[in-house]
Amino acid sequence: MDSKDFLKLQNGSDIRGIAIEGIDGEHVNLTSEAVNKIAQSFALWLSKKTGKDISALRIGIGRDSRITGENLAYASVAGLSYCGVHVIDCGLSTTPAMFMSIVFEETNFDGSIMITASHLPFNRNGLKFFDKDGGLEHEDIRDILENSCNFKEKSQPTNAERFDLISLYAGFLSNKIKKELDSLSQQENDGKKEKPLSGLKILVDAGNGAGGFFVSKILDELGADTTGSQFLEPDGTFPNHIPNPENKEAMESIQSAVLKNKADLGLIFDTDVDRMSAVLPDGSEVNRDAIIALVAAILAPDYPNSTIITDSVTSDRLTRFLEKDLGLKHHCFKRGYKNVINECKRLNAEGIVSPLAMETSGHGALKENYYLDDGAYLAVKIIIALAKTRAQGKTLSSLIEKLEPLLEAEEVRYKITAEDFASYGDNVLAEFKARAEKAGLVMPKSYEGVRISFDDSEKKGWLLLRKSLHDPVLPLNIEGERAGSAKKILQEAEKLLAGFDKLVR
Repeated sequence: MDSKDFLKLQNGSDIRGIAIEGIDGEHVNLTSEAVNKIAQSFALWLSKKTGKDISALRIGIGRDSRITGENLAYASVAGLSYCGVHVIDCGLSTTPAMFMSIVFEETNFDGSIMITASHLPFNRNGLKFFDKDGGLEHEDIRDILENSCNFKEKSQPTNAERFDLISLYAGFLSNKIKKELDSLSQQENDGKKEKPLSGLKILVDAGNGAGGFFVSKILDELGADTTGSQFLEPDGTFPNHIPNPENKEAMESIQSAVLKNKADLGLIFDTDVDRMSAVLPDGSEVNRDAIIALVAAILAPDYPNSTIITDSVTSDRLTRFLEKDLGLKHHCFKRGYKNVINECKRLNAEGIVSPLAMETSGHGALKENYYLDDGAYLAVKIIIALAKTRAQGKTLSSLIEKLEPLLEAEEVRYKITAEDFASYGDNVLAEFKARAEKAGLVMPKSYEGVRISFDDSEKKGWLLLRKSLHDPVLPLNIEGERAGSAKKILQEAEKLLAGFDKLVR
């Protein structure tokens, strides 16, 4: 592989590739050899950044449940061992845990690698990297990939240290729950102090990813009734459903389990547990805008008048809830979890308090938790809120009861057939905006693409036309706040897009 081949593996601030042949004619490009070289390149990059000799570095390796994970983890270990790195094999882990391995005193790694492709099909895999500053940036990944072709595959005998990171991480989360609920336990009885979740029925759907530990090592240990939890066993073929909180089948599965088992709360994680969503006792999904609203409502008392950062496809309904009902500010930024996280860091550095950066996909990073997008930590915050609202005679749903329900939503993805799809997409957006301005349409400030709001006798709602982060596509997101509005807003958008012959719906 040359540098161009390696660069094809870049997916924003991650590395993603095909690890198993034969699906839709795709050929493997994330080979053990490639991963071996990438790991060596990461070690050199980390050495330069930290100023440490490579032989002084401590790097942890973890993986999710994918069937190619073990081989690719071994390839990473071999490459790092050849460089002289002290390698710690953390086995089955989660993406947030791999970052926390740099924070925990018991591990204190200089860097870490997580072998995962998040929610992508089982034939894919990838790598995420961390150092003390968090996940690496787009430019860092590019540097590592460009340099990877300068290394040779090395099969180095290794006696990598083994470490049960997931238990350490689970203990950290359990202690968070115990500490937050300690006052409630004292009020009731001392016997509940070690089992603060007794009396609560909480179900988890791990989608056969890496999230099953949340039941056995946290909820069960703290006294929750987890009967009805499902797909906790790691299985990289994902036989039950895609481990993705945004997947309709996955969400319907956890909704059904919550209703069947009469649970107080349902939690669903993606494969590597950096994303999550929830389900209320009546089967209502707490997803997209609602999950952002819930977490913001939990944080609002501790961070009054603060700013919540979201991606660009959040709704006007969410803005009204955050600003009018919670007294917060809504900063609707760009798509991409690194984008919202970095914006959150920037605002806080400037003295503008921002406790949360969250995408509608379920990526949520809290300032109090190292700006780490951690699905399990978000779940902990929601569980604590569940216990506290119950002690007050309220329900968890009461925190977001003023969030207006979603009425109509559509997404249309226009494929760009032009060879230079990036430039063509920019031209379309510029003309789309010019036409909207000429038509006198209302366009709120947008950090990405073109957003238009509608509120007239025929339609009420909004649209956002933007460029995809990685694909030759212009996604059009629409939300109608009055019956029939979504269809009429789409018709308006189609008029503004007329004449672009390189766009295919």
